[in-house]
Amino acid sequence: MFAVVGLGNPGKNYLKTRHNVGFNVIDLLSKRNNILINKIKFKSVYGEGFINGEKVILMKPQTYMNNSGMAVLDLYNFYKLPLENIIVIVDDIDIEFGTIRIRTKGSAGSHNGLKSIIYHLQSENFPRLKIGVGTKKEGQDLADFVLSKFAKDERMVIDTAIEDAALAIENIIVYDINKAMNEFNKKGI
Repeated sequence: MFAVVGLGNPGKNYLKTRHNVGFNVIDLLSKRNNILINKIKFKSVYGEGFINGEKVILMKPQTYMNNSGMAVLDLYNFYKLPLENIIVIVDDIDIEFGTIRIRTKGSAGSHNGLKSIIYHLQSENFPRLKIGVGTKKEGQDLADFVLSKFAKDERMVIDTAIEDAALAIENIIVYDINKAMNEFNKKGI
């Protein structure tokens, strides 16, 4: 069994912001795989279903970004999943805009959602898929930037990245993370 956790903030104000691309990927995976996000538990909204015969939980924590680890820890404690089967999807300001990067583990960098998950799980050893959401302007507050919406010309690029991310997640589940990394980490380079 796999858990795919898209990070974001709940509420209409955050719907199409840079910080919510993780939620966007979960929504697309839900649609593509007929998995309804209609349950509430683990401080999250989530759905259960199958991707190519493999049981999957698609989860959107409702704790707000900075407390995402509380939701992931609840899920981890309930299912006793190996950490390598908990895939976290996040926005990233440090990779090229519109690209995705898959990692098997690593530090949080400047991402507070990842910091929270690492703190609560007491481990960096869980896979993550990062989506490049752009870089803040000189003097711009980081929080203001990640909570901003995409410009029209950026939206098409991000929508493609979200589609690539969903496909990459499906590849991780169907094949393995190394195959997905080989295929998707090359794009955009």
